[in-house]
Amino acid sequence: MATPGEKLAESLEKLEGIQSKGIIGIKSSDLSKVHRKRLVENGFIREVFKGWYISTPHEERKGDSTSWYISFWGFCSRYLEDRYGNDYCISAEQSLILHASNNSIPKQLLVRSQKGNNMSTNLIFGTSIFVMKSPLPDKADIETWNGLQIVNLPSSIIHCTPSIFKNQPTDVRTALMMIKDASELLSILLDGGHSKIAGRIAGAYRNMGQEKVADDIVKAMKSAGYDIREVDPFEEPTPIKFSDRENSPYVNRVKLMWHEMRGKIIEVFPKAPGIPGNKKVFLEQIEELYTTDAYHSLSIEMYTVTPKMIERVRTGDWDAEDNEDDKKQKDAMAARGYWQAFKAVKKSITRILGGENSGKVVNEEHGDWYRELFSPSVTVGLLKPSDLAGYRNEQVFIGQSKHTPINKDGVRDVMPTLFELLEAEEHPAVRAVLGHFIFVYTHPYMDGNGRMGRFLMNAMLVSGGYPWTVIPVEQRDKYMTALESASVDQDIKPFSEFIVWLVKAGLNRTPIAKLGTK
Repeated sequence: MATPGEKLAESLEKLEGIQSKGIIGIKSSDLSKVHRKRLVENGFIREVFKGWYISTPHEERKGDSTSWYISFWGFCSRYLEDRYGNDYCISAEQSLILHASNNSIPKQLLVRSQKGNNMSTNLIFGTSIFVMKSPLPDKADIETWNGLQIVNLPSSIIHCTPSIFKNQPTDVRTALMMIKDASELLSILLDGGHSKIAGRIAGAYRNMGQEKVADDIVKAMKSAGYDIREVDPFEEPTPIKFSDRENSPYVNRVKLMWHEMRGKIIEVFPKAPGIPGNKKVFLEQIEELYTTDAYHSLSIEMYTVTPKMIERVRTGDWDAEDNEDDKKQKDAMAARGYWQAFKAVKKSITRILGGENSGKVVNEEHGDWYRELFSPSVTVGLLKPSDLAGYRNEQVFIGQSKHTPINKDGVRDVMPTLFELLEAEEHPAVRAVLGHFIFVYTHPYMDGNGRMGRFLMNAMLVSGGYPWTVIPVEQRDKYMTALESASVDQDIKPFSEFIVWLVKAGLNRTPIAKLGTK
């Protein structure tokens, strides 16, 4: 008779067979009732709604949404194909958002199908799918994205509702700049006789400074005998000048976010004190904060450290190779790496206090920070030497976040742009808040992005004479929620106000232990 362990192993073998086929959305018919029950009870699959499941890590906590957000698009792809075959497509609006490289998990995925029932199917963690009963675009206007049928870029621009220009201007402008010539849109506009839509799109391009595209649309429609009236669908002027040569949606998105968010940061931040005259004392004050900073920053990343352990590791009073506890060794090497990186950041700050451009300095030296952060773990064999190579070469996900960081190729487009923006930005608070936010939004490394983002933030704060600012682990939830609002909802205000609260405490020399709650 098989033992419980042998029975579970048999069920896991069945699950592995499903996963080996690249299946993410698991139907009840994919597994027998016995295997399903066993896998659910042992935390290896989770029900999304009746008859449909996803696989989950065995150690994932019950309320953890990470596996769902990672599985969302793949799950929807399998479910929609099973339910509707090829008779569906994602709505024009959400297709446009995906083309604009905004892969955040929507609260409700809007789908069109001739078999639709105009009803919502509730999923887990407050998400749902709503299928409208609606005819589909021409087959030529549909393409595949991550296994899902979506409306192609030109058709999504033309058929999206006017409200999206006001509600999600960053996404729309990013998508519009992916069109390289008016002819991509005109074939649909002319054949469909879409004169009103043509006037709206021409007005949008005019708002963005793309005069040639706007003129080409207007002239072509008039030549075909259509009465076209140009209307600007955006509420505000475009905040940046686009380059005709820039074809990366990631770069345009980051530039737009930067210029749309910066004013909201300046509104709430106290005036920058300016670089202090006594730089030596200023650096000594930063050094005094090291143990506190390391404890909170590492604790935010779920390392188990204490101030005493951090001090022992800093002074070398810790023989990691003789420590048989893998977790303690990992924690110790993270602490040692933090100390080495902290010293590298202080070296960069010395240059900044000397009058060098903070964006330029961090651009040149942030790679050193990263290597120092992880070199102790490489030395003792916890990581491979190749882990110090630099920016990631794989997709990465953020635990419990609806935001999906950009792909590995996009990272190499965005990072130079981030440092160009930092170099050109005049306000140190903007450099600090958006430097941190855009860095973690991009997530350029496989690990250490939060620590690196906080180092970057502090280098930029110091460039304006603001104090080195510790984010307390007790405020982790508020910190992560504020970053999520910026990433998913494009609302930088909560994160700005959170950092302002901490900076003011630093200016007033309020001890971390007495901060209380915000």
